Amino acid sequence: MAAIDCSTVTALVSACSTFITYGAPDPIPGSPCCDAVVGLNSIADSIDNRRSVCRCLMGLIATYNPNATAIATLPGFCGISLGFNLDPNTDCNLVDGAASNE
Repeated sequence: MAAIDCSTVTALVSACSTFITYGAPDPIPGSPCCDAVVGLNSIADSIDNRRSVCRCLMGLIATYNPNATAIATLPGFCGISLGFNLDPNTDCNLVDGAASNE
């Protein structure tokens, strides 16, 4: 019963589309891209929501391949942790509510 729709995640990540597509310019805290990543973090406010965001992001990683690594670097550039690693091998069912230091 995911409360988060992937269209919300996609809309937020789209603020970073130039970086995801071209690898530049690097997002910085306070930029529209990082504001969107912070927004992702704020909607991932429970274990179920965090897992939903994870699943949506994994779908985007598959869609944007071979630029998937750009998506994975967004939290680091923006100075936040989503509580899980953005990696194609991440099992979103194992994501818990605790934020991790990457």
